[in-house]
Amino acid sequence: MNKTADPRYTQAVQAYEQALKSMQSQKFERAKAFFEKVIASGPKELVDRALVHLSICNQQLTRTQTNFITADEHYDYAISLMNMGDYVGAREHLEEISRKGPSLDFAWYGLAVLDCLTGRAQESLQHLAEAIRLNPHNRLQARNDSDFRNMADDPRFTELIYPEGTTA
Repeated sequence: MNKTADPRYTQAVQAYEQALKSMQSQKFERAKAFFEKVIASGPKELVDRALVHLSICNQQLTRTQTNFITADEHYDYAISLMNMGDYVGAREHLEEISRKGPSLDFAWYGLAVLDCLTGRAQESLQHLAEAIRLNPHNRLQARNDSDFRNMADDPRFTELIYPEGTTA
Protein backbone atom coordinates (compact mmCIF):
# COMPACT_ATOMS: atom_id res chain seq x y z
CA MET A 1 0.00 0.00 0.00
CA ASN A 2 1.19 3.49 -0.83
CA LYS A 3 2.22 5.40 2.33
CA THR A 4 0.79 8.68 1.08
CA ALA A 5 -2.63 7.03 0.62
CA ASP A 6 -2.67 5.87 4.26
CA PRO A 7 -4.62 8.44 6.34
CA ARG A 8 -2.65 7.56 9.49
CA TYR A 9 0.61 8.33 7.68
CA THR A 10 -0.80 11.63 6.41
CA GLN A 11 -1.98 12.58 9.92
CA ALA A 12 1.42 11.70 11.38
CA VAL A 13 3.21 13.84 8.78
CA GLN A 14 0.84 16.74 9.45
CA ALA A 15 1.37 16.44 13.21
CA TYR A 16 5.13 16.30 12.69
CA GLU A 17 5.03 19.44 10.52
CA GLN A 18 2.90 21.25 13.12
CA ALA A 19 5.36 20.19 15.81
CA LEU A 20 8.29 21.58 13.85
CA LYS A 21 6.48 24.88 13.26
CA SER A 22 5.63 25.14 16.95
CA MET A 23 9.19 24.33 17.90
CA GLN A 24 10.53 27.01 15.53
CA SER A 25 8.15 29.50 17.18
CA GLN A 26 9.55 28.39 20.56
CA LYS A 27 6.15 27.03 21.60
CA PHE A 28 7.76 23.96 23.09
CA GLU A 29 4.74 22.75 25.08
CA ARG A 30 2.62 22.74 21.92
CA ALA A 31 5.41 21.10 19.90
CA LYS A 32 5.77 18.45 22.59
CA ALA A 33 2.08 17.50 22.27
CA PHE A 34 2.40 17.12 18.48
CA PHE A 35 5.61 15.07 18.76
CA GLU A 36 3.94 12.80 21.32
CA LYS A 37 1.07 12.26 18.90
CA VAL A 38 3.56 11.24 16.17
CA ILE A 39 5.36 8.91 18.57
CA ALA A 40 2.10 7.24 19.59
CA SER A 41 0.89 6.40 16.11
CA GLY A 42 3.35 7.45 13.42
CA PRO A 43 5.62 5.44 11.16
CA LYS A 44 9.03 4.43 12.50
CA GLU A 45 11.01 6.94 10.43
CA LEU A 46 8.95 9.82 11.86
CA VAL A 47 8.89 8.35 15.36
CA ASP A 48 12.68 8.27 15.50
CA ARG A 49 12.94 11.93 14.47
CA ALA A 50 10.08 12.93 16.76
CA LEU A 51 11.87 11.33 19.73
CA VAL A 52 14.95 13.47 19.09
CA HIS A 53 12.89 16.65 18.80
CA LEU A 54 10.81 15.73 21.84
CA SER A 55 14.00 15.47 23.85
CA ILE A 56 14.99 18.98 22.73
CA CYS A 57 11.53 20.33 23.66
CA ASN A 58 11.79 18.77 27.11
CA GLN A 59 15.23 20.33 27.61
CA GLN A 60 13.94 23.75 26.58
CA LEU A 61 10.90 23.44 28.85
CA THR A 62 13.08 22.42 31.79
CA ARG A 63 15.41 25.32 31.14
CA THR A 64 12.64 27.93 30.97
CA GLN A 65 10.84 26.51 33.98
CA THR A 66 13.84 26.56 36.28
CA ASN A 67 15.84 29.62 35.30
CA PHE A 68 13.70 32.24 37.03
CA ILE A 69 15.55 33.83 39.91
CA THR A 70 12.69 36.11 40.96
CA ALA A 71 8.92 36.15 40.58
CA ASP A 72 9.35 39.35 38.54
CA GLU A 73 11.50 37.49 35.99
CA HIS A 74 8.95 34.69 35.82
CA TYR A 75 6.16 37.25 35.35
CA ASP A 76 8.06 39.00 32.56
CA TYR A 77 8.42 35.65 30.81
CA ALA A 78 4.69 34.92 31.19
CA ILE A 79 3.82 38.34 29.76
CA SER A 80 6.15 37.75 26.82
CA LEU A 81 4.28 34.51 26.11
CA MET A 82 1.00 36.41 26.27
CA ASN A 83 2.31 39.06 23.89
CA MET A 84 3.35 36.33 21.43
CA GLY A 85 -0.17 34.88 21.57
CA ASP A 86 0.76 31.79 23.60
CA TYR A 87 -2.16 32.19 25.99
CA VAL A 88 -2.00 28.62 27.26
CA GLY A 89 1.67 28.91 28.18
CA ALA A 90 1.13 32.36 29.71
CA ARG A 91 -1.75 31.03 31.83
CA GLU A 92 0.34 28.11 33.10
CA HIS A 93 3.11 30.45 34.23
CA LEU A 94 0.81 33.11 35.72
CA GLU A 95 -1.11 30.48 37.67
CA GLU A 96 2.16 29.04 38.95
CA ILE A 97 3.30 32.50 40.08
CA SER A 98 0.00 33.15 41.85
CA ARG A 99 0.14 29.73 43.57
CA LYS A 100 3.68 30.28 44.79
CA GLY A 101 3.07 33.92 45.75
CA PRO A 102 -0.63 34.49 46.45
CA SER A 103 0.12 38.01 47.70
CA LEU A 104 1.83 39.06 44.45
CA ASP A 105 -0.68 41.53 43.04
CA PHE A 106 1.00 41.61 39.61
CA ALA A 107 0.32 37.90 39.10
CA TRP A 108 -3.39 38.46 39.68
CA TYR A 109 -3.33 41.51 37.41
CA GLY A 110 -1.64 39.48 34.67
CA LEU A 111 -4.28 36.77 35.00
CA ALA A 112 -6.99 39.44 34.78
CA VAL A 113 -5.52 40.78 31.54
CA LEU A 114 -5.12 37.28 30.11
CA ASP A 115 -8.70 36.38 31.03
CA CYS A 116 -9.96 39.55 29.38
CA LEU A 117 -7.99 38.86 26.21
CA THR A 118 -9.35 35.31 26.05
CA GLY A 119 -12.98 36.23 26.66
CA ARG A 120 -13.24 35.04 30.25
CA ALA A 121 -14.96 38.12 31.69
CA GLN A 122 -16.03 36.67 35.05
CA GLU A 123 -12.57 35.28 35.81
CA SER A 124 -11.00 38.56 34.66
CA LEU A 125 -13.14 40.53 37.10
CA GLN A 126 -12.31 38.15 39.96
CA HIS A 127 -8.58 38.32 39.29
CA LEU A 128 -8.65 42.10 38.86
CA ALA A 129 -10.56 42.48 42.12
CA GLU A 130 -7.87 40.45 43.90
CA ALA A 131 -5.09 42.51 42.27
CA ILE A 132 -6.78 45.71 43.42
CA ARG A 133 -7.34 44.33 46.93
CA LEU A 134 -3.63 43.56 47.18
CA ASN A 135 -2.54 46.85 45.61
CA PRO A 136 -5.10 49.64 45.06
CA HIS A 137 -2.80 51.21 42.44
CA ASN A 138 -3.91 48.44 40.08
CA ARG A 139 -7.28 50.20 39.85
CA LEU A 140 -5.67 53.21 38.17
CA GLN A 141 -3.53 50.97 35.98
CA ALA A 142 -6.61 49.07 34.78
CA ARG A 143 -8.35 52.33 33.90
CA ASN A 144 -5.56 53.14 31.46
CA ASP A 145 -4.77 49.62 30.20
CA SER A 146 -5.89 49.05 26.60
CA ASP A 147 -5.87 45.29 27.22
CA PHE A 148 -9.15 45.77 29.12
CA ARG A 149 -10.93 47.47 26.19
CA ASN A 150 -13.06 44.32 25.69
CA MET A 151 -14.63 45.00 29.09
CA ALA A 152 -14.95 48.79 28.86
CA ASP A 153 -18.74 48.56 28.47
CA ASP A 154 -19.23 45.98 31.22
CA PRO A 155 -20.84 47.71 34.23
CA ARG A 156 -19.13 45.26 36.61
CA PHE A 157 -15.75 46.38 35.26
CA THR A 158 -16.72 50.04 35.54
CA GLU A 159 -17.85 49.56 39.15
CA LEU A 160 -14.58 47.80 39.96
CA ILE A 161 -12.26 50.45 38.57
CA TYR A 162 -14.45 53.47 39.48
CA PRO A 163 -15.83 52.51 42.90
CA GLU A 164 -16.54 56.15 43.73
CA GLY A 165 -19.29 56.10 41.08
CA THR A 166 -17.69 58.43 38.55
CA THR A 167 -17.01 57.37 35.00
CA ALA A 168 -14.72 60.20 33.99
